[in-house]
Amino acid sequence: MLLAVSNVEKAFGPLLVLSNVSFSLHAGDRAGMVGANGAGKSTLLRIAAGDLPADDGKVALGPGAIAAYLPQQPPEPPPGTTLDELLYDAVGGLRAMEHRLRELEATLAEPGAAPGSIAAAMDEYGELQERFDRRGGYDFDARIDQVFAGLGIAHLPRGRAFETFSGGEKVRALLASLLLCSPDVLLLDEPTNHLDAAASGWLEGYLAGFRGAVLAVSHDRRFLDAVATRIIEVDEHSHGLREYAGNYQAYATARAAERERWAADYARQQDEIAELRRAVRVEARQLGNPGRAPRDNDKFARHFFGGRQQAAIARNVRSAEERLRRIEADPIPRPPEQLTIAPEFDVQPLEGHAALRVEGVSKAYGGRMVLRDVSFELGPRVRVVITGPNGVGKSTLLDLLAGRQAPDAGQVRWAPGARIGYLDQDARDLDPAATVLDAYRAGLTGYQDELIRDLLRYGLFGIDDLRTPVGLLSTGERRKLELARLVATRANLLLLDEPTNHLAFDILQEFERALGGFAGPVIAVSHDRWFIERFGGAVWSLEAGQLATTPG
Repeated sequence: MLLAVSNVEKAFGPLLVLSNVSFSLHAGDRAGMVGANGAGKSTLLRIAAGDLPADDGKVALGPGAIAAYLPQQPPEPPPGTTLDELLYDAVGGLRAMEHRLRELEATLAEPGAAPGSIAAAMDEYGELQERFDRRGGYDFDARIDQVFAGLGIAHLPRGRAFETFSGGEKVRALLASLLLCSPDVLLLDEPTNHLDAAASGWLEGYLAGFRGAVLAVSHDRRFLDAVATRIIEVDEHSHGLREYAGNYQAYATARAAERERWAADYARQQDEIAELRRAVRVEARQLGNPGRAPRDNDKFARHFFGGRQQAAIARNVRSAEERLRRIEADPIPRPPEQLTIAPEFDVQPLEGHAALRVEGVSKAYGGRMVLRDVSFELGPRVRVVITGPNGVGKSTLLDLLAGRQAPDAGQVRWAPGARIGYLDQDARDLDPAATVLDAYRAGLTGYQDELIRDLLRYGLFGIDDLRTPVGLLSTGERRKLELARLVATRANLLLLDEPTNHLAFDILQEFERALGGFAGPVIAVSHDRWFIERFGGAVWSLEAGQLATTPG
């Protein structure tokens, strides 16, 4: 056992985050941690790393085991620290182990040493050598070149001050230092953030061969599919854990089977409720109408047998009523409906037109040209995903297409019948002071009861959530509210900015299934490899202000 988390509890003020959480990791375990945003994944990782105390419970590392932790926003070393100094600080444990091995070798080679001291030295040497080998101590120098090349930072000067590197280079260098220190347990929070496809693929291969234990919080399904041997899900409602054997694909299959069982169990219980209610009605009528008297007018027989029959009916009624009370006190909740986007979708208003024409669009901020002479045409059934490094202007382009910003030059022209649905990254249209219900129905028409029914039908929110102020929602909950509004707009053209961000996997799968059935044009910005591979359509790239368009 390399790491054991036992009965951990954590709350922030009145907000319970983790309840009675327990799990363990052994050598060779590679666990992916998933769950809704705000469910407590990063909190649990910090507790496991010793970076945050638990309110109750304990965390224990195996004897001599070392854990290394990569947060989403890693702390930087002191100013002036060079990349080389960062690496040697990270591997200090390895250097100390190597020094101790040399000391033990000298003791074992010493003539005339006492048998007891030799036996103790041999025991320590064998255990330490095994740990040193497991942590890659014998090929450390070669591993520096391997890790730097794999993460795409082999070009960085090792004598240069760390603070002079870009944000992405810093995160990669810190990840490299973490891997090179060869811990027994790796605790990683969104490790593929800031990695391109090549670096992510290399990291997946590295971790798949890692001989220690890995616990990684990730929304990257491709990463989880390649690396994980088990999935740990933090449940946002119970605040406990559920575990699933296998990688992401196995987890998704198991969750789908759970959903099917839920629907079947609900249907069976509804049938039982209906049958119990029918039995109560029928037998209650029999109590009130015990039947005709016997023809021979035998009063004793009539009262004797009739009384027994009435007592049996009364027992049956009481039994059915009691069973009904027990079910209705704790019923199986209704499963949410499958998510649909624009169920009354009509492509006719876009047929015969280009749904969108972009002509010579340019945009600059503070003298920096973000978009330069971007032009393209979108047909009525075309699907496009736009890729590119962070900060190149992908979200700006979607803002221009949605009319939220005006271009410095050029034109954006929509077909007359276009109704745009825009899912942005930052939930900028949501008023923090508004309730969930008021934010949802802003700009929508219909009776309030119908709007509430539509909001609740997909299971994105419960009835108790409707009066919660938007400002108190987690990032994931705000994303769900945006998704609910996107569905409610009944748009026939979708603009999606990082649509897979901040959604729990069960909701994300529903959204992607619904998106696959959407017949209209879609422009999506994404870096999610899983989403891109299954999206269908063209993949365009945006770099240095230029949009490279290719047919799908």
